[in-house]
Amino acid sequence: MQKFSSVDEVLEFAIAEEQKAHDFYVDLAGKVEKPWMKKALLDFAKEELGHKEKLLGVRQGKHLLPVQQKILDLRLSDYLVETEPHAGMSYQEALVVAMKKEKAAWKMYSDLAATTDDARLAATLRALAIEEANHKLRFETEYDEFVLREA
Repeated sequence: MQKFSSVDEVLEFAIAEEQKAHDFYVDLAGKVEKPWMKKALLDFAKEELGHKEKLLGVRQGKHLLPVQQKILDLRLSDYLVETEPHAGMSYQEALVVAMKKEKAAWKMYSDLAATTDDARLAATLRALAIEEANHKLRFETEYDEFVLREA
């Protein structure tokens, strides 16, 4: 992870990452054929923009409440083969890509929280890490229900 010399640098990095996450889900939605899959991915894109808005608020002096909730980790993404987004992706492939993306986002926010001495910023970053872990859990649950149980 890169070194940051200020809270603003951490926030700018995280804001840019949320924009990338939004763009990723919009792009992924364009690669799937089923309308309900497209809608689900576009909903996640909106959630990533919500994270960006929260970070912009933090930059303007607002603070997120610290979250103490622990999110269940099914760890399904730990055992799945990486796949790249491509046109005509199956639902299973889209879920795998999304799980891996959310796991990376969770790790990024957890690592960023560990790099700052600013207690409020660390709490905000931990709260965002928990939101990303929750996203991952939703994808893992979907995978468990609709892929593993049909196999």
